[in-house]
Amino acid sequence: MRGYSFGAGNTHPATINTAGVVVGTSLQAGSIAGGVHFHHKSPPPGTPRQLVAPSRFFVGREEELSKLRSLLAAPGRALAVLSGPGGIGKTGLARRWAEDNKDAFPDGQLHIDLGGVGYDSPLDPGEALGVFLRALGVPSAELPPSLQELAALYRSRTADRALLVLLENAHSAAQVRVLLPSSSSGMALVTSRSRLAGLIPEGGVLIEVPPLSLAESLNLLTHIVGPQRVARERQEAEHLAATCGGLPIALCLVGARLAARPRLTLARVSRDLSDETSRLTVLDRSQDASILATFDWSYRALGAAPAALYRRLALHPGQEFGLGPIVAVTSGLPGAGPAADGGGHAEILLEANMLQEVTEERFQFHDLLRLHALRKADAEDTSAERAQALLAMLEWYLAAAAVADEIVTPYRRRLPYVYFTDPGELPSPATRDEALTWLDRERLNLMSAAGAALEHGWAELSWQLADVIWALLLYRKHYRDRRIIDARGVEAARLWGNAWAEGRMLKRLGRTCTVVGDHRAAEEHLQTAMLRSNEAGDAHGAEEAHEMLAALYRDSGREALALETFHQVLQAKRGLGESRNVGLTLINIGMLQSRMGRAGEAIVALRQAEALLTQLADADPYNLFRVKIGLAGAYLHLGELRTAQAAAAEAGEGMRTLGSAFEHAEALDLLGLISERRGDLFSARRHFTTALDIYDSLGSSRAGGMRARIDGLAGSDAPPEVKGAGKDID
Repeated sequence: MRGYSFGAGNTHPATINTAGVVVGTSLQAGSIAGGVHFHHKSPPPGTPRQLVAPSRFFVGREEELSKLRSLLAAPGRALAVLSGPGGIGKTGLARRWAEDNKDAFPDGQLHIDLGGVGYDSPLDPGEALGVFLRALGVPSAELPPSLQELAALYRSRTADRALLVLLENAHSAAQVRVLLPSSSSGMALVTSRSRLAGLIPEGGVLIEVPPLSLAESLNLLTHIVGPQRVARERQEAEHLAATCGGLPIALCLVGARLAARPRLTLARVSRDLSDETSRLTVLDRSQDASILATFDWSYRALGAAPAALYRRLALHPGQEFGLGPIVAVTSGLPGAGPAADGGGHAEILLEANMLQEVTEERFQFHDLLRLHALRKADAEDTSAERAQALLAMLEWYLAAAAVADEIVTPYRRRLPYVYFTDPGELPSPATRDEALTWLDRERLNLMSAAGAALEHGWAELSWQLADVIWALLLYRKHYRDRRIIDARGVEAARLWGNAWAEGRMLKRLGRTCTVVGDHRAAEEHLQTAMLRSNEAGDAHGAEEAHEMLAALYRDSGREALALETFHQVLQAKRGLGESRNVGLTLINIGMLQSRMGRAGEAIVALRQAEALLTQLADADPYNLFRVKIGLAGAYLHLGELRTAQAAAAEAGEGMRTLGSAFEHAEALDLLGLISERRGDLFSARRHFTTALDIYDSLGSSRAGGMRARIDGLAGSDAPPEVKGAGKDID
């Protein structure tokens, strides 16, 4: 494999310091022909409508549909489990019923594939809760870190809502239980290969889905290939339907090929498929022979390039993917160049029903087809070919995420990476919000890619994939994922043998542990981060870890030690000469001094920080708004309420726009305190209540104190124009 330094012809010059760290690289996705372009921001949250459109080729199932209708008519929350073997049509039945009855659920429909089969591990219930809560209007940054808190928030959000929740490919009753809507007017519809009898105590009704009858199978085949062809070869059509064993997935694959070849006779297909079934019955008794026969028969009809794409796409580490990984794999096929027609080959797979398009330009395999494709890859591709295909996809994710990362955090230090493939079709987000949206959508794929890289011994690539997602974690938090990402980054850095990289990830892991309250682990990680950074000659990294240690002291109640440590860090950073980092430390000092009642000193420190960071407002607006929060608190302590309110209002709006929920709540908290000091208890309660909602959603320890503060407000139910707003004592 040739080495490819990403950016040759595609980037502005980067500065690489003596530690080999790239500072301020500008990845220009727009210079790559055919890049994926963003046109609109994500729509505002509203009523979720997540159902996937059902197939137009649906027949029969009258008995099962009738049972579901009866269940809906009964009082109380409805819960149905559709069980049966793979390919039997559980998903098709569930989607058909859900579409036909969606009007019974005016508050919306939620849908997710729980990945119970075909992948290394089923989807974590916490991840599924996050998907649903975001669909219900909870911003990513406001999601609490623990499963218990997520489940509680989900129960609150689904109470009194008539919601339909469709859970496909469930692995266990425990995975499903936390995802059930809490309202008596809601319903959950579950598909699984297991019966999930553990849901019976929850009111679950188990419905076993049988194979289609011969008449239903023939009807489905007729829908796909047309009544005239079936009428001409009625006997052969019946034999073909019987050979498919009543399995919709087999019938759809056969029908797709017949529809694509109008002159192919049913007799020829029936004979070929019968021969294939006989052979596979002898060779493999572990699966239904009719499914394997249909898969193999459809696979052999593909051309060489689409067949290779089918095999190698199955190596993708996540369930769902876009065009980027398809292009990455296609470019590595024999005889293909950077402009290889990945979309055209994917279209062939879609037409053959061997790949599913779940939303526009987002694809996934049926789990049985993915297993079949992996089996073919093992048999027909060399280990080097499989490794090359996987590497191409993983490096595509790194290059694509680097584009978004550069837009969101252009100021941060990065280690360079030499690419061994040539990533193309990279995204080109126009704004910070679009870049964050892309990172959030691909978050699970980026995490899976980092894990796959580590499993294959590509430690440097794994570390880069853990590092490149930092911008998303900074703004949207994702604390549950963050601890996993940081720990994997530490493991990758140690395998790589890079002390600089290890120091950076230990620093982040230490801060994450501080936030979630694991102070002992946080101190250990941060002390080690300082040691590794110093070993690597990374004075900046060592001081960043030192500063996070000071923040740990502050957050664990050791304020005097924290202030002393912050001043040590400030002195060291001034010696290193980076104005932005000096500004960040001044923020921490000013905020802590304000909390300690030293408001005058705090304002001096914060104004110094403001002067430094105003020059970087376009690149780093977040920290400039942190300055405003600190100034609001300090001026509040001095009783200068007009100045305090202006700073808090500016910070609140800025943090809300950036999607930084915790800091938005801090600003609202200050606005509430300012209103309370003015005697405007109505406004104070309003600000405090909004802040409490955010703290609760984040699982923040500040929620308890805020709740007590609201309870302590007396006579605050009427607006100020009725009760009197009090005087401005500024």
